[in-house]
Amino acid sequence: MVESSGQSHLIAAVVVAISLIALAFFVWEGVTISSLYNRGVKLYQEKDYKNAESVFIDVLSRHPSNDIARLLLGETLMQQNKLDEAVAQFTALISRAPKNAEAQVRLATALMKLQKLESATASLEKAQELFKSQRNEQKSEQIEQLLQSISASKNS
Repeated sequence: MVESSGQSHLIAAVVVAISLIALAFFVWEGVTISSLYNRGVKLYQEKDYKNAESVFIDVLSRHPSNDIARLLLGETLMQQNKLDEAVAQFTALISRAPKNAEAQVRLATALMKLQKLESATASLEKAQELFKSQRNEQKSEQIEQLLQSISASKNS
């Protein structure tokens, strides 16, 4: 009976030790990703888009569901005129988070730069719908003005 109790304590201690190691790993990984993300944001703000791109790719390789990092990666690619790659990032983000109105706006911006006005218009209309459903009338109105501008340029 005593041996069994000693084994139980040993097993419990091993389980606790493994749990603490796992917790330390996840905390460390979270701190590392946060640090990388912040570095990417700083590089983006400093207009060092090439290095920001590399950092955001690293963040996404470790945490593919980081929507803000993907949005910023797309923006970084657009700033470098890598429009097709930016479209791919925004499209991936929209696939993962279909209610992300900002991703729709960014996608539309990239598509406009690629002279794909029909697709850009569709993306803006979706963004406008999402902003309305989020009760963000200001953004919805801004998009309405942009849509009118696109329509006027198509007709001239």
